[in-house]
Parts: sequence; C-alpha cells; structure tokens
Amino acid sequence: MRAATLILITLLLLLQYPLWLGKGSWLKVWDLNRQVEAQQQVNQQTKMRNALLDAEVRDLKQGTAAIEERARSELGMIKRDEVFYQILEKPPVQTPSVQLPSQQTAAKQATPSLAVSAAKR
Repeated sequence: MRAATLILITLLLLLQYPLWLGKGSWLKVWDLNRQVEAQQQVNQQTKMRNALLDAEVRDLKQGTAAIEERARSELGMIKRDEVFYQILEKPPVQTPSVQLPSQQTAAKQATPSLAVSAAKR
C-alpha cells in the first residue's frame, strides 16, 4: 500500500511539473500577458502621438493659419503694417537688504515698473 501511494504521488508530481515549470507553464503565460499589456499601452500612446502629428500635417498642408501661428510664436514674426506691443511686467518685490546710497539710486533707475514698446515693420 505504501509503494502504491509513493508511485501515485510521484506520478502527480510528474504531471504537475509541465503545468508550473514547463514550456507552456502558468508562470510563462502570466509573464507573457504582462508583456502584452505593457506593449498595448505603448501602442496606445504611439497611436495618440501619430494622430496628433497627422492632424498637424493636414493643418500645415491645407491652411496657412498653422504656419502663421508657428511663425509668430517660434520665430517672433509679425505681418506687414502690423504694430507689435510688448508689455514687461513689474519684477517681484525682493526683501530689502543693506545697500550703499550709490547702489540704491542705481537700482531704482534699473527697475522700471511697466514698460511698453511698439515697433512697426
């Protein structure tokens, strides 16, 4: 009876080996599923990026609005007979520090509160 039990346990272990550690084991299937999910996320991000690039290419081919926008924002260009206004904001208030009187007058002259410049091209 003891020999039959030992044979059955050995047979059970031999049958379980391929299930857990063999070529198509549960561990390998789980790892492959994890890799598939990660690749699907990468694919989704790539599809979104491609859709944005495709829309930008179509916009550049069909209209001049995108070209004009890029010229204005990236190259700082303006149209003919257009006036460009640049508003400089007041710098943040700094804590007072000990300065010599000559440095105080130079600092007051160097920091304008609001400056507007106009250029006509």
